[in-house]
Amino acid sequence: MANVCEEHIFSSIFKDNSKTVFNYIYYKFGNEEKASDAVQEAFVKLWENCTKVSPEKAKSYLYTVANNLYLNVIKAEKVRLKYADLHSNSINRESPEYVLEEKQFQKKLDDALNALPENQRTTFLLNRIDGKKYSEIAEMEGVSIKAIEKRMHLALKTLREQIDGI
Repeated sequence: MANVCEEHIFSSIFKDNSKTVFNYIYYKFGNEEKASDAVQEAFVKLWENCTKVSPEKAKSYLYTVANNLYLNVIKAEKVRLKYADLHSNSINRESPEYVLEEKQFQKKLDDALNALPENQRTTFLLNRIDGKKYSEIAEMEGVSIKAIEKRMHLALKTLREQIDGI
């Protein structure tokens, strides 16, 4: 019985398939170097698993492995790009002007929140910071949901008047 582990069979599979697998990955993703790497890695995996893959299944195995390897490369690149975007955004946001504006806004917000009546401030913070629903706040405060809606409305109205852009 033919076996992929036999060097002449593996060599024959390589000659018959390496170019078409390369073209498949290259046409799919458009990067020659990475396509070449994926094909080489796929053949290494075929050799490592030569006892498990029959010669008849070798071609489909190579396509699947090369494609999966390339998809993993793309996934890793997306993660790196996402991290780079987040990192570059944090750098841009750390400009002295941004930091100053942020501090000024935070002070304005703190002052406006502190100026609210205690029940409005509590309702606002429970809803917006802790994510509590009006019904939960009403239960905690021992009042009706309508009372909480009214407090929230008044808190938002006051904050909008005191702070532009909220």
